[in-house]
Amino acid sequence: MRIEQMYTGCLAQGAYYIESNGEVAIIDPLREIKPYIDKSKADNAEIKYIFETHFHADFVSGHITLSKESNAPIVYGPNAHTSFDAIIAEDGQEFKIGDVTIVALHTPGHTLESTTYLLRDSEGKDHAIFSGDTLFLGDVGRPDLAQKAANMTQEQLAEMLFDSLRTKIMPLGDDVIVYPAHGAGSACGKNMSSETVGTLGVQKQTNYALRSDMTKEEFVKEVTDGLLPPPSYFPLNVKMNKEGYDDIQVVLNRGTQKLDPDTFEQIANETGAVILDVRHQSDFVKGHIPRSIFIGIDGGFAPWVGALIGDVKQPILLVTPEGREEETVTRLSRVGFDHTLGCLEGGFETWIQAGKEIDQLDSITADTFKNKLTESTPVFDVRKQSEFSGGHILKASNTPLSMINDYLADFPKDETFYVHCAGGYRSVIAASILKSRGIHNLVDVAGGYKSIQEVGINTTK
Repeated sequence: MRIEQMYTGCLAQGAYYIESNGEVAIIDPLREIKPYIDKSKADNAEIKYIFETHFHADFVSGHITLSKESNAPIVYGPNAHTSFDAIIAEDGQEFKIGDVTIVALHTPGHTLESTTYLLRDSEGKDHAIFSGDTLFLGDVGRPDLAQKAANMTQEQLAEMLFDSLRTKIMPLGDDVIVYPAHGAGSACGKNMSSETVGTLGVQKQTNYALRSDMTKEEFVKEVTDGLLPPPSYFPLNVKMNKEGYDDIQVVLNRGTQKLDPDTFEQIANETGAVILDVRHQSDFVKGHIPRSIFIGIDGGFAPWVGALIGDVKQPILLVTPEGREEETVTRLSRVGFDHTLGCLEGGFETWIQAGKEIDQLDSITADTFKNKLTESTPVFDVRKQSEFSGGHILKASNTPLSMINDYLADFPKDETFYVHCAGGYRSVIAASILKSRGIHNLVDVAGGYKSIQEVGINTTK
């Protein structure tokens, strides 16, 4: 028996490859399926089942394409309804993979169909659980994402989650390994560990939601407390996971076609496509296509696209670093953004060479900012509220990037104002969005709060 976690940092997501005696199970695969196919071929093994822990909201799974390529059936837990052929497992149903057994444990609460898969070794001993979004390391799945589809309140779903954890998961042995679907950075929980593998015994000792003396009422209150609104693209991803989507190769062929500057500009004007610039923020600051949006490929790229662009059907044109076109389209497709219409051939340099209009972003060092800062200087901090609460510039306003569109009326119309984040990535995203809305009287503080503290600007403690 071999278990391999295939972790994707951008999404903070874990897919799993389980091989035993020439047979393979894949759990929660990503959209691009080649790694799973290649592994099974290298092992001279057959993919026998594709297990889904639930209908994912934060990414589009590769279950449909992988099933077509491998002829392996897709397995969901009870209460799942799909537009494609799938095995809807009963609670406790067993599936043989070589010498091991996978048992479907119905654990509703995060969603109604949420299912944890218990892996038993060749001797029938409980070895590991693949807990999806039911149990994370340090947290449990948020119970508010499925409430509209389930016609239930988040409190009712939280009550179901409490029962699932205490009747299906907590009775298992302390030595059982926990393989969750997500780690720190995912929007599917609020208190997740940066570790991606742990044991159930440690979780019983350290996870606030698994306290043995916890009442159901306490659980509901603590699990639902402090939940931020989910990103707008989440229900759209659920829909794609339930109903199907284009093959990834079709998306790649369309999205990576190279467009000369004139064609690129014409398509942008005719389609209303968002021009998405994924270069490094320092390159965007120096020059970019007017009204383009910056979300750098080397940051938390896909989740920020989902949170800020929102509509997965929005046409997109790309400005990428040379050679990273396919990577960019792939990572967009992971969160359902399949309508990429092409990339600027040769990157931003060809735009300049063609004599096209360009724009720049005013950006200054923290040291220069210190000399300009007075008590009345408008400063906008686009970090999360929790970061802002941990310390900020005196009299700064908190306008979190994830909700930047809700604060448009708060920014001065004529007076110059300053924008910063923690390190310089999110503030350039925010600035690009504001400039695309016609707000140009802003200055980015390069290096963010880290640099602001280093130069000795007064902050709250």
